[in-house]
Formats: sequence, C-alpha cells, structure tokens
Amino acid sequence: MKRPLKWIVVALIALLLIGGIFRAIGARRAQQAALASAAAPTETAVQLGTGDVLRVAQRELVQALPVSGTLRAIDSAVVKARVAGELRGLTVREGDSVTAGQIIARVDPTEYQSRVAQAREQADAARAQAEVARRSYDNNKALVEQGFISKTALDTSLSSLNSALATHRAALAAVDMMNKSLDDTILRSPIAGLVAQRLVQPGERVGIDTRVIEVVDLRQLEVEATLSAADSVAVRIGQRASLQIEGGGVAPTGNNDRRVGAGVLRINPTAQAGSRNVLVYLRLDSSTGFRQGLFAQGTIDVGRERSLALPLNAVRIDKPSPYVQAVVDGRIVHRPVELGSRGEVDGQAMVSVKGLDEGAVVVAGTVGALREGTSVKLAAGLAP
Repeated sequence: MKRPLKWIVVALIALLLIGGIFRAIGARRAQQAALASAAAPTETAVQLGTGDVLRVAQRELVQALPVSGTLRAIDSAVVKARVAGELRGLTVREGDSVTAGQIIARVDPTEYQSRVAQAREQADAARAQAEVARRSYDNNKALVEQGFISKTALDTSLSSLNSALATHRAALAAVDMMNKSLDDTILRSPIAGLVAQRLVQPGERVGIDTRVIEVVDLRQLEVEATLSAADSVAVRIGQRASLQIEGGGVAPTGNNDRRVGAGVLRINPTAQAGSRNVLVYLRLDSSTGFRQGLFAQGTIDVGRERSLALPLNAVRIDKPSPYVQAVVDGRIVHRPVELGSRGEVDGQAMVSVKGLDEGAVVVAGTVGALREGTSVKLAAGLAP
C-alpha cells in the first residue's frame, strides 16, 4: 500500500509543477502583451479649422495680364521760341498754374518792329511805282487809240504795270511776314495746366525752337505700358484694368499705395524696334492726387472663364506631378490634378483643376505638407 501512495504523491507534485509552469507562461505572455500595448504609439488626429480647408467649387476666373508703366499727361505742351532774341518777362516757375493763351514771356521785339517798319516802307514804295506804271499805261492806251504810238509800246507799258503790281503784292506779303514775326515775339501757353519745367532764364538769348517751358494738364492721365508681342494679342481697346500707383497718396488700408481703375485707350500698331514690345495706353478713371512720371503696375482683365478652381497655393508641386491634399474618410489623400488656366477671384490667384469632384474638401495651402494617410479631424460643419 505504501508504493501506490508514493506514486500518487509524485503525480500530484508533477501536476502542481506543470500547472505552475503554465501559469508562469500565461503571466509572461500577458506581461509582454501589456508592454507591447504600452510601447505602441497612439495615433493623434490633426485638427483642421474653417480656415485650413476649402471646397472645390465652380468659380468665374478673371484672366489677368500683368502690366506696368509710367504715368503721363494726355495733354502736354512745350512752349518754344519761334523767333530769336533776348527773352524777357519770364516769371512762371515749376508748379505754377497757367491758362490757355496766357502770355508766358516775350522776346525783345525792337528788331522785329524795325523790320515791320522797313517792310511797310518798301510796300509804300512799291505801291507808288505801281501807280506810276498805271498812269503810264493809261496814257499809252489813249495814244494808241489816237494812232500816235504803236501797240507794241502799249504792250510794253502793260508789262511794266504788271511787274509793278507784282512787286507791290510781294512787298505787302513781306509786311505780313514781318507782322507774324513780331507777333511771335509773344510766347503764350497753348493749354491750361501746370508748369512742369522751366528750361531758360530771363535775359538769355534764345534761338528759334528753343524750349522755354513745359506745361502739363494733370486732369487726364494715362499709363504708357510695355507688353510683349505675345501678351499684346489678348489686349483689346476698352478692356478694364486695376492699377496700383506708387507714391500716389495714402489708401484706406493705411499704406502708401492706391489702386485705381483704368481702361485700355489705345494700342500702338507698331512694335518697338529691337525689343519687339508693343506700347499700350491705359487711361485712368481718376487722376486726383497723381503726378506725371509716377510708376504704375497692375493687371488688365483680358477674359473670364467658369470652371472648377482652387487657390493656386493649395496645389502642391513637391512631387513630379502637381497634387492636392484631399480629405477622404477622415484621412489625407494626395490626389494628382491637371492644372488649367489661371485667373483671379476677388484679388486671389486661382487655377482651374481637373481630377477632383465638385464639393471635395482640400487642405488649404497655409497648412503645409501632411503625410498621406494622416488622420484629420474637421471642425463642425466641414464634414464632406
């Protein structure tokens, strides 16, 4: 009886050892599972607000052509001396206002007054010679009728009369020319405006066509802009433009730039030699506060197109093909897109896209790059 009891005790001990081993293995596995669970990273969703995402929608793109140029007055004039002499009475200076027809200065008229007097005396002498020739012709005509002289003598006296009359007419024309020169000693402004330049000083001797002053009328200004030959093809007379004038005053935003509307007024039909550029002239809607010579830059509205569009900065180009970061089922998906024409909507650069459905949610360009598959959480009301 003692031997079976001994084996029973041995079996019980073995069973207890085996059970302890299994319990130890189970505890070990549970511990490893707990450690693995603790070591595994917890995925955190990126929170996106209303300004971080946008929806693909149909928009009317304004196709704008960049343009820049210099402001100049539509009406301007340079007052030049039309006769030579000493300049007198020039009192206007830069910035002074002048009216159309206002006397600006005078050239010393003494010499021209003497020439007028001389021409008149010569005209009087020619008139006297013509009167003598006429009396001679009348006398010869009476003698021919009476048969005292031949008709040849009458023809000779007629020729002398005609020559004297022509000399008299030439003398009268010389008087008119001298009077014109005397009138040209008075320099007048052909337009109303402001003096932009005074190029000579009182007392200087000026020659014919010497520039004296320049007058500009700032009530109407235009921009002389230069476009490439390819860009000029899309420009038409009457198209609208938005320009930014530097140094033109303080805008409501507080900076030193002002935007003003303009329209395409003229297009030069000839390209410039060498550069092959084309000059386009834009007339400002308002010239108040601007000056000739200021720099202007902006865009010309050359067309409109309605299509699915996104802000240009929402399209990423850090891969071989452009793509957008779309939000699909709460995760980031990099969707390749095909870009179309570019334009503006409310002053923001936009581009038409293909490869997206209308209403798709896309991450804005201000967010930056997100890894594909990243979990995101949209703010209330932004869910697709």
